[in-house]
Parts: sequence; structure tokens; C-alpha cells
Amino acid sequence: MPVSHLALLMTVGIVSGIVNALAGGGSLLLFPALLAVGYSPLAANVTNSVAQCPGYLGFALGSRRELRGQQTRVLSTAGVAVAGSLAGSVLLLVLPATVFDAVVPALVALASLLLGAQPWLTRWIGEPEPGAPDRRAALLPAVFLGAVYGGYFGGALGVLLIAILALTARADLRRLNAVKGVLSLIISLVTVVVFALGAPVDWLAVALLAPATLVGGFIGAKLAGRLSAVTLRIAVVVVGLAVAAYLFFRS
Repeated sequence: MPVSHLALLMTVGIVSGIVNALAGGGSLLLFPALLAVGYSPLAANVTNSVAQCPGYLGFALGSRRELRGQQTRVLSTAGVAVAGSLAGSVLLLVLPATVFDAVVPALVALASLLLGAQPWLTRWIGEPEPGAPDRRAALLPAVFLGAVYGGYFGGALGVLLIAILALTARADLRRLNAVKGVLSLIISLVTVVVFALGAPVDWLAVALLAPATLVGGFIGAKLAGRLSAVTLRIAVVVVGLAVAAYLFFRS
């Protein structure tokens, strides 16, 4: 791989980890970067998914203070997150690559629009009531479906998870954002195991990107709440919609 491609992927990997922690949707930056250096959509997706895992770890480590007192919430959702991500990642492997190539433009566009609508979703949902019990009858199935999406594609997974948690759990958004980080890490770990067994992962690219997303995720966790994510969100949405249009007309 040319040095210019390596430099591009490392830079985008760090930025992706930061964006995941601040605004969500960082994978929508790394996915087109992998396409740009010559990967097929399927190979770019699975390599992207594996490479994002250390970034989620960095975010979870940087959010330990916000996770205090939430062990019950994390443990109750972890099992369904494992089951959902296992189902989604297995679907990706057993369905023909042509199916993924056909649906990925719509998935990228959906993820980009979801990310763009995040501020309106947050205002519509409102701040959860601290101390009230979680709506587990809705929380657990919603996390399962979100994990299926994360196992199959995963773009803007964090945005989807924080919307689910804000609608069904009862804590302030800062603390729910930390839970989102743990669930994202769990979903990512499952996809790493499944994709390692049968997906076209480029492990050289992962070896380069994994430390980059780890550093970016940790930095982003420390910057969260201090740095406005509006500009980052707009940039990611624009890039995501452009990639969706490119993939649609390319197919």
C-alpha cells in the first residue's frame, strides 16, 4: 500500500475515533476513505467495523466516571447487544455480497440522515427523568434491533443507540452516552470475532487503523462536553450523503 494511502487511513482513523465520541458517525468517514484507496464496499465495511473496535474501547475507558452506578443498566442490555450483533454479522456473511452492494447506498444515506437529525431527535425526546425506572420492555428489544444493524453495517450506530437509550432509559444524556459507548464496544467485539472467521478483513489496514481509532476515541471522550460537535456533524453528514450518491450511481 502506498505511503500516501497509509497516511490518509491513519489520519482518518484518528478523526473517526474523535467524531464517534463527540457526535457519532465516525465510521462514515473511515468507510469512504477505505473505498478511496481501492477496497470493495464489503471489504471496506468489515475492515471498518473491526478497526472501529479500539476506538469504542478508548471511549469506554474515558467514560468510566459516567458509568458509575449504571452496572444494572449495562448488564441488562449487554446480552441482547451480543445476540443482535451476532445475528447481524452472520447475516452479512451468509447473504451474497451483491445484496450488501445493493443495500449499502441506502444504509449510508439512512445513517447520514439519522446523524443529521440527531439534534432534532434530542429536542423531541427531551431530557430523561433521572431516578425513574427504565422501560425495559421497550429498551431490550430496541437495543437488540440496533445491534443487528450494528452487526450488519454499523454506520452511525452510536447515534441510533443514544436515541434508543434516551427514549427508553431514565438518566441524563451524558450518562447514557457512556452506556452507548459500552454497547458499541460489545457490538464491535462480536463483529470482530465473526468477521475474523469468514469475512474479507484486511488485517494490515486494521493493524494501522486500530491504534488510530483507539487514540481518537480516548481524545474524543475527554473533549466531549467541551467542544461543539455541530461542525463535525455537518461535515460527516455531507460526506456520508456524497458517498451514498457515489455508491448508488456506481452500482
